[in-house]
Amino acid sequence: MAEHIRIAIAGHGNLGRGVEAAIGKNPDMRLVGIYTRRAPDQLTPLEAGTPVFGMDALPTHTDRIDVLILCGGSKEDLPRQGPELAALFNTVDSFDTHARIPEYFAAVDAPARANRKTALVSTGWDPGVFSINRVISEALLPDGVTYTFWGDGLSQGHSDALRRVPGVAGAVQYTRPIQEAMDRVRSASRPTLSTREKHRRECFVVLQEGADAEQVRNAIVSMPHYFDEYDTEVNFISADELARDHQAMTHGGFVIRSGNTSPTNAQVIEYSLKLGSNPEFTASVLVTYARAVHRMHMAEQYGAKTVFDVPPAMLSPKTAEELRAEYL
Repeated sequence: MAEHIRIAIAGHGNLGRGVEAAIGKNPDMRLVGIYTRRAPDQLTPLEAGTPVFGMDALPTHTDRIDVLILCGGSKEDLPRQGPELAALFNTVDSFDTHARIPEYFAAVDAPARANRKTALVSTGWDPGVFSINRVISEALLPDGVTYTFWGDGLSQGHSDALRRVPGVAGAVQYTRPIQEAMDRVRSASRPTLSTREKHRRECFVVLQEGADAEQVRNAIVSMPHYFDEYDTEVNFISADELARDHQAMTHGGFVIRSGNTSPTNAQVIEYSLKLGSNPEFTASVLVTYARAVHRMHMAEQYGAKTVFDVPPAMLSPKTAEELRAEYL
């Protein structure tokens, strides 16, 4: 058997723990370290004996890691960590602020290319798997319209953005697709739908002591790229309620392409996910793309990449011969 791909994790929240579990399901990979901003002795890995280090140890460990998976948040962590760490390691991340992906890609691409590293940005299920399905569906049905619906479920990125608002002690956010809009799309009538007509956002927020609820509410509903284009409901609850009622991290969504191959023949392509754990599935996607990043780096394909640059065969641990025999 070929040598294991040496994977390390930067950040050990929900996503980092999901990555740790996913690596255990991929026999061609080995977890060589977890890097955290917390005190390393306060972190308990899934597998006894997994090394845990402070984030400040990363620059001295460049020879130990084939791919570093970045598990920080998109609002504040990854814009700083992505470019910095792409200068030192091959990386994979889940930066998910859709409107800012082009500028984030450019910020990561320059240091990765300069240091002959490969950095795959903005993967997961959306952006990521759903992005691929949008491209394929449009290519197959050029005469048509593509719609994406998220939910019903808890959004990690939006919840993280909530927790960054001054005055917020804890929070989660649920994305709720609007059923009437989905029904219209599935009818192949190609409706024109605004952002507000497709989804609403529901927030559950624990205030810090002394925080002004109205100020917090206004900061949330006006937040660009996250809440300002949606009908957003903000509910203030206690820390006990948050812990009791909002720990499940289910999510999912749909990519639907409605088009015509001739004036009389409408066609609808639909791809859907129903996730029992949003962070664990996102983590599985990150780990899968870490395999591709390792292979691309070995082929001297340097710089920032996205899911559009990765052939499906690079994602699978199977050989090309096995893929042809088993899946074609």
